[in-house]
Amino acid sequence: MLVAAGVAALVLPGPGLLLIAAGMALLAMRYEWARKLLRPIKRQAMHLARQSVQTWPRVAFSLLVSGLLVGLGILWGIGLPVPGWWPANPRWWLFGGWGTGATLLASGVVALGTIIYSFRHFRPRTPS
Repeated sequence: MLVAAGVAALVLPGPGLLLIAAGMALLAMRYEWARKLLRPIKRQAMHLARQSVQTWPRVAFSLLVSGLLVGLGILWGIGLPVPGWWPANPRWWLFGGWGTGATLLASGVVALGTIIYSFRHFRPRTPS
């Protein structure tokens, strides 16, 4: 179900890749073929997590993006009035309401959690 939801979320609002990875992780607990498929993905994810916290500008940028996701999710959820410059039909303005806002908000929270995990586990320690 998680893999199917992840595939759907690749074209719909939501954390598609994260749902696919979670579904594959559950399948890997039981099936060797899923474990084999998950190994290179996990290795690459850990490599990217390690790289993402090597410098302060990378950490700051990651925090900024996760904060923007949370803020955008809240703004999307509360629904701002349609601005005068919006060229399309007003019903297409912030399409999805709280459904889309909640997925953006969840993505920002997951991103923040990932940054904290990466910082605690992969950030080079400086001697005190």
